[in-house]
Amino acid sequence: MTTQTATRTNGKPKTTVGFSAEERAAMKEHAKELKAAARRGAKADLEGDVLAKIAEMQDSDRVLAERIHAIVKAHAPELSPKLWYGMPSYARDGKVVVFFQSAEKFKARYATLGFNDSARLDDGALWPTAFALTTLSAADETFIGELVKRAAA
Repeated sequence: MTTQTATRTNGKPKTTVGFSAEERAAMKEHAKELKAAARRGAKADLEGDVLAKIAEMQDSDRVLAERIHAIVKAHAPELSPKLWYGMPSYARDGKVVVFFQSAEKFKARYATLGFNDSARLDDGALWPTAFALTTLSAADETFIGELVKRAAA
């Protein structure tokens, strides 16, 4: 949510709280995804949609998303690729477990690898559910692979 300032007709500033243009676009994209999924049926293979979305990304985000896609496919092939608010995501029984958010999508300075509550990463009373990504080393890829495997278990 963002705070926006507008000028009233009486000249006094009016502050409103609402969704940013990027957030509104993501919600519209999600509505389209839901309609398309309903037309295709629950068992449709959506990997082509995910790969097409990744191909549209700027180079830095695209390279990261391609690596995340490969890691998920290698370590959790039981997760189904799908789009979620216009982002590549991977689901179990229709519920998103892990997702990639490009830096460009919300004009952020880094991409995000996130895990929803259906991911099985519980570790005591506190555990991370999102990670900032700028590049991926071999060690990072190994760590992500282990997280994805745990999340999908």
